[in-house]
Amino acid sequence: MQRLTTRNGLALPAIGLGTWPMTGSECTQAVRQALELGYRHIDTATAYDNETAVGQALRESDVPREQIHLTTKVWWDRLTPKAMRQSLEDSLRALGTEQVDLFHIHWPSQDWDLARSIETLVALRDEGKARSIGVANFPLGLLRQVVETLGAPLSAIQVEYHVLLGQQPLLDYARRHDLLLTAYTPLARGQAALKWLLDQDGVAVIPKAGSRENQLANLAASNVQLDDEDRAAIAGLPKDQRVVSPAFAPDWNS
Repeated sequence: MQRLTTRNGLALPAIGLGTWPMTGSECTQAVRQALELGYRHIDTATAYDNETAVGQALRESDVPREQIHLTTKVWWDRLTPKAMRQSLEDSLRALGTEQVDLFHIHWPSQDWDLARSIETLVALRDEGKARSIGVANFPLGLLRQVVETLGAPLSAIQVEYHVLLGQQPLLDYARRHDLLLTAYTPLARGQAALKWLLDQDGVAVIPKAGSRENQLANLAASNVQLDDEDRAAIAGLPKDQRVVSPAFAPDWNS
């Protein structure tokens, strides 16, 4: 499977398994099955309430842990230094691992000490609790502040991105600063939509799929060939249809 890499060592399989909103045995079965089919990139988060289920799948799988890229995230209400540390410790315990491959701040908070949170994020990486660090759902202005003003050594950003929601300014910025972009809610219109994302430099996708049929279909998206007509049709779609924007979301235009 194609891996996307950064200069600072992040190696991210281009197609991953999104696990939200699966929980319990459903999640364990889906992750175990995905690993059997060849997935090597699993995405979870504290807020998904499924890290224990993901950890169970990892223990039951014959795939060595070092071959699996594992991402988790800290929720926006646990961004004080002490709470962030406890959140990651809880995640590591639930997942049954000593280190995650990528640790994200899941959402920016509306009332927080950004500098201290980022300082803690970097410290957790330096201490070996996470191989790489990133942020999710940060608008461009806030991402720029973290990278340029605070100088955080981020490796990735995760955002909603699909054929119906444009993210070109954010993607351009990520490329300039050696950040990989992981697209969640990527499917929109099936395999062609996934392939459109996978054809872009530095973009990984994490579609949620529980059934064997859907997991195989998502893997097969790599083999889809888009022609100029396909790309023109996608370019003509609206690019302002955001699916995920909870009440605590940031100002997306900031």
